[in-house]
Amino acid sequence: MTRHLQLTEQGRLKHFLTIEGLDRELLTEILDTAESFVGMSEHQVKKVPLLRGKTIVNLFFENSTRTRTTFELAATRLSADVLNMDIARSATSKGESLLDTIRNLEAMQVDMFVVRHALSGAAHFIAQQVAPHISVINAGDGQHAHPTQAMLDMFTIRQHKKQFEGLKVAIVGDILHSRVARSQILALNALGVAEVRVIAPKTLLPAQVKTMGVTPIHDMDEGLADVDVVIMLRLQKERMNSAFLPSESEFFRCFGLTEAKLQRAKPDAIVMHPGPINRGVEIASSVADGPQSVILQQVSNGVAVRMAIMSMTMRSGGTA
Repeated sequence: MTRHLQLTEQGRLKHFLTIEGLDRELLTEILDTAESFVGMSEHQVKKVPLLRGKTIVNLFFENSTRTRTTFELAATRLSADVLNMDIARSATSKGESLLDTIRNLEAMQVDMFVVRHALSGAAHFIAQQVAPHISVINAGDGQHAHPTQAMLDMFTIRQHKKQFEGLKVAIVGDILHSRVARSQILALNALGVAEVRVIAPKTLLPAQVKTMGVTPIHDMDEGLADVDVVIMLRLQKERMNSAFLPSESEFFRCFGLTEAKLQRAKPDAIVMHPGPINRGVEIASSVADGPQSVILQQVSNGVAVRMAIMSMTMRSGGTA
């Protein structure tokens, strides 16, 4: 269902809602397209006319300055007009339904919605309801998916490792509540890595974790042994106030990434983090700012990858 919702009859990208159901060829096309945009920030004129005359609405029901800003910058560099909705002051906060909000925006002849929502499935719901010419991009929904973040992570890995075959990747932290981790795991397996390890205490792993195509490990030394890529996840503060973890300091002692623990990985391993970082909780500052860290590069790559996804979805011509 999701695959058909996301693709046109010709197999082009119509919406971008989840990595699930997308094949290696299409994911590689996204990465290759992003490659063509990556050097644009160094140009004197940082724009291409691919989406001139198109209107893109950033519909963020959940705060995320970094993600919204990169989407806005990506759309601007594609020469689109951008409308940022202030949801806290919009009609939805006054009792208007989500569908009514969408219908009113559609009446303004918009072409794309970039949706961030606290409820899983919100972007799918909107994609099912919009007019045929409108594309929807999921900028994160509940604990379900964050596909553009996963693709900028894949792009960063490919920049450094050139290919995915043979790579061992470790994802560390709160797998249970992480939409980023779910999307990363799907993308890594679709692109053909050798192994995806998830390293976390049992309380932060899904009950059916082995069905996700990963190797669950509860010890950092064992999990980081001989890996090529280490992806740290943000530990949300609210987990500390529940039964998931005893304390921040205890989590850092067992699962925080330090220089000593990183030595278990391959010497040329890269360290990633989707941000924002909790220093001294998930990762030591010396590692976050160290020579193996590519965290700021991930942020830079976010613009190029989101440009690629926007241009590919709009290129489909609005035929479902």
